[in-house]
Amino acid sequence: MGLIKAKLTLRNALDNRLAPYEAEALVDTGALLLCLPEHVATQLKLPKLQEREATTADGKTHVCPYVGPVEVSFGNRSCFVGALVLGDDVLLGAVPMEDMDLVISPATQTIEPNPASPNLPSASAKWIAAASEGRAGASLVAGIGLAGLRQLSVDLMLFLRDSS
Repeated sequence: MGLIKAKLTLRNALDNRLAPYEAEALVDTGALLLCLPEHVATQLKLPKLQEREATTADGKTHVCPYVGPVEVSFGNRSCFVGALVLGDDVLLGAVPMEDMDLVISPATQTIEPNPASPNLPSASAKWIAAASEGRAGASLVAGIGLAGLRQLSVDLMLFLRDSS
């Protein structure tokens, strides 16, 4: 199988006044995160939240800025993630692919929405039952909606930035 590319739209999730960045991303299921070249992170004015150590395919480790939050869109699907500032091309890793419920089609060498859930991204969720262990309260980790997910992602990114 050859290299798989995908057209993505990237946005600064904290500032919708900025123009989105249209990218031809390399799809890499061996990578976990979204990776952005420095010029893309600069254009989107993504704040540095922390530094992360990343190991590239050649086995070398690099200390990279971790920026965000970034809204990643592919077709009618989107997610909110942090990104490593690394490399010369936008790289779409497994975490944002899973979040958008995208799969690779080997026949067409493209990514596409999961055929098992063509209309909405699907995800697994677990019920956390603190009450069943004698503690007060219980919470459901799922179904908070796009607005809730956006706010949760933004709050987490700001917390990470402020705690560095």
